[in-house]
Amino acid sequence: MIELRNVCKKFAGRIAVDDLSFTVPRGEIFGLLGHNGAGKSTAIGMMLGQVWPTSGALKICGHDIQTNRRDALRPVGAIFETPVFYDYLSGARNLEILSTYTAPTSKARIREVIEWVGLTGRESSKVRTYSHGMRSRLALAQALLPKPELLILDEPSDGLDPEGIHEMRQTILRLQRELGLTILLSSHLLNEVEQLCTRIAVLQNGKKVFEGNVADVKSARGKVALKTSDFAKATQLLRERGLITATELEKYITLAEGRSTADIAQALVAAGIAVDGIWQHEQTVKDFYLGLINRNGKK
Repeated sequence: MIELRNVCKKFAGRIAVDDLSFTVPRGEIFGLLGHNGAGKSTAIGMMLGQVWPTSGALKICGHDIQTNRRDALRPVGAIFETPVFYDYLSGARNLEILSTYTAPTSKARIREVIEWVGLTGRESSKVRTYSHGMRSRLALAQALLPKPELLILDEPSDGLDPEGIHEMRQTILRLQRELGLTILLSSHLLNEVEQLCTRIAVLQNGKKVFEGNVADVKSARGKVALKTSDFAKATQLLRERGLITATELEKYITLAEGRSTADIAQALVAAGIAVDGIWQHEQTVKDFYLGLINRNGKK
């Protein structure tokens, strides 16, 4: 559904996106992560045909965005940047007007998307009376109007309270599950990314520094949490015996190939070092992301 190959974008000589490649297959929820200025918005702008790549190839739904923009974007719905509505009109009337910018949309379809996003009963209210969460749902309704196969959502939960974030998450999952939509999601809420996405890519200073499965990120193979009275002494011993290969935050150790937590505990107890706790660590996407950014040197 999305295919980027060696895509670059320069603005006045400054590289915003540098040799970016990734693919998003049909039916996947894919997360695009990165700090402010990492290149996420520029990448999404290129996917939506609002920013022209300097070089590289970019296909959306099998069509080249540069040579066949209309066909590429026909099956795409998007929330990109801050949605703008007519505050003095109702939510339903906003959708009617906004739908004329793309393709004629029936009133039945408008009622359908209003129900999908949970605005039934408030569609006749003026948008100026809407909460931030209701505006976010109205933006999602607008993205759903053309019956898209692909949804591109840039910070869909931005500014929402915990209840609103939960409702948006459930709506996105339901859209993917029941309508079979492919979804590309950009978000700073890493806990939401972990619960929504099957794969992620991380951008830093315009370059992709990671792409992979969320399940693999969380498994953190070989990473173990170790609680002991003297972490420095314990890990020095473990290194000398070839039982570990790395330490992190005076809390985690990385086991050497073929080693187990039992080997670690046995070695420390035999050396007279008390072990208060040792367990396999399942890192969060947030743990992984912050560690990755710090290792690569955030600028």
